[in-house]
Amino acid sequence: MNKEKVLFYTTIKGMTTCRHLILIAFFFFLFSLYFSPARAQVGTWRTYMSYYEPQQIVKAGNDLFVRASNSLYQYNLSDHSITTYDKITGLSDSYITLIGWNQQIKRLIVIYQNSNIDLMDANGNITNISALYRKTITDDKTIDSLTIDGPYAYLYARFGIVKVNMQRAEISDTYTKNHPEYPTSLPVSTINADWNQYIDIVRTLKPGGPNYNYFSDMMFANDKLYSVGGYFASGGADLDRPGIVQVWDNNNWQIYQERIDTVTGYDYKDNNCIDVDPTDITHVAVGGRCGLYEFRNGRLLKYHNQQNSLLGGAIDRGNQLDNSYNLINGLKFDSEGNLWVLNSQAKDVNLLELTKNGQWNNHYQQQLTDNDGVGLRVLQSAIFDSRGYLWFVNSNWQSPSFYCYNPATGSMLHTFTTLTNQDGTIYSDYTPQCIQEDLEGNIWIATNKGPFMIEKSQIATTTTTVTQVKIPRNDGTDYADYLLSGVATRCMAIDGGGRKWFGTNGDGVYLISADNLTQIHHFTTGNSSLLSNTVESIAINNTTGEVFFGTEKGLCSFISDATTTMTEMSKDNVYAYPNPVTPDYTGLITIVGLTLNADVKILSSSGKLIAEGRSNGGMFTWDGCDMNGNRVASGIYMVATATSEGKKGTVCKIAIVR
Repeated sequence: MNKEKVLFYTTIKGMTTCRHLILIAFFFFLFSLYFSPARAQVGTWRTYMSYYEPQQIVKAGNDLFVRASNSLYQYNLSDHSITTYDKITGLSDSYITLIGWNQQIKRLIVIYQNSNIDLMDANGNITNISALYRKTITDDKTIDSLTIDGPYAYLYARFGIVKVNMQRAEISDTYTKNHPEYPTSLPVSTINADWNQYIDIVRTLKPGGPNYNYFSDMMFANDKLYSVGGYFASGGADLDRPGIVQVWDNNNWQIYQERIDTVTGYDYKDNNCIDVDPTDITHVAVGGRCGLYEFRNGRLLKYHNQQNSLLGGAIDRGNQLDNSYNLINGLKFDSEGNLWVLNSQAKDVNLLELTKNGQWNNHYQQQLTDNDGVGLRVLQSAIFDSRGYLWFVNSNWQSPSFYCYNPATGSMLHTFTTLTNQDGTIYSDYTPQCIQEDLEGNIWIATNKGPFMIEKSQIATTTTTVTQVKIPRNDGTDYADYLLSGVATRCMAIDGGGRKWFGTNGDGVYLISADNLTQIHHFTTGNSSLLSNTVESIAINNTTGEVFFGTEKGLCSFISDATTTMTEMSKDNVYAYPNPVTPDYTGLITIVGLTLNADVKILSSSGKLIAEGRSNGGMFTWDGCDMNGNRVASGIYMVATATSEGKKGTVCKIAIVR
């Protein structure tokens, strides 16, 4: 019997009088709830950092501090414990470029890519020094190296030298080359002097996490997060990221077969799109710079290139048959398991179909070519909508456009180049990035000018205008502003409550209400645990409400208050957590397993109405207070539910201990 169970039974032992029977029943109810599966608290953050590639090892007494994959962990040489660090556990930033241990002060200095600085002792206590990070200068603040001398750390920045007093946790001086006191010589120390002695030990350690901090494209299927690393940097340059597929099952990371270049004889880099076969969950397709890959159970099933398929090579790369540039920037399985492939920059091919039987079909479209008949440069973000139409974009400033193709007729239903909104405003210098369908059947396009929407009623028309949602100013005038106008939206996802999550290129993440009129959240690195304000991809686990953000500095997530709706509510799927609610808990109490817009009432044991509201998707949250805002007393509270049509649902219980 485990320790908690022993304590529980010790508590109720000897309760034999009748007046204690109710208490005994209450304790048993609490016990059954306490040992039920726990879920993450709504409103909390998680990080999923990689600690895979050792870069620097620093010995600190009986500990090793290891910088790996630009993250940080600590290994104790005596008890062999491993402690990982990130923004959730106290670090001030992410993407670490240097560390150094000061033996005199017994502190580690942590340098970030953006020149932010942390000091940390062996017990994990962290002090931030943000002066350099916050200082506005025209010179480059990048720190390339450091040395330790007495209580000081000397940081070699590209504009000069920064002297940090590690005892007082402050910058004591800075020196530029024309400064009269610029040091002519400084103590020389090797920042990686412990590498050779301890690298063999470090290579045996398993701190956890994915292998790489690259998550340019992600999706959820079968309660798993599927991801690939990406292709383009913000400036459009090749990233040369490993062609890695990383899958998270809520407990462990599965890394698909690596070093595929040794199998195919061609590069395996810059994969940027992924999809799971809805008819066979073991079958996954991946596309990128070097062609198309099919996997089964994480192992390479088949590699497609221009020598063994209809794929074409990039013309501006010379169209050589070395398969270094068979550009697949978008792909999507249809409901029958046929794979639709977008082949960019190729001659005579742009839209292809690989049937579930392995047959290639060419659905070439003239609209998807430039003036020379070569395919558009970045055909990406393929989705099938609820009508069976295939949507995708050309994410390129030279010929920005997006498209709707009808596979049933083999014809292009819509081609959008310039955009005209409902007010007659014309946009031609936009760049579309991502396309999604909301729960109402409207189509959304994330662009560098903000989001645009094609209303459901406009999709079947021959002349279609786009809509920019207007947000009333509510200042006594009739004025309104376009939703996120001018915000460089880069990716988006729709959650179980119909709300829109927008990731941006430098402005963090926005959450917009289902009716599109309210900004619920605007997360940035300054007000949240978001790892970077540049967000490359978003994926949502609509079973749990966890929203994943693939940023340029790694993967993090936020536990939101919306999940997928249920078709019916029953005692098997409606439950509350945490349960019981302990005295130290001050967060939201969450009820899941609800139908769309379910009516939820919180009742006391005597039937008094304590709180009420509507579900957000399949979830409802309660702050543990009554209608007057007062925290409720200890006791058992009933959660009564009904559908939006008034049909009675089910009842679950919440135990609260104050």
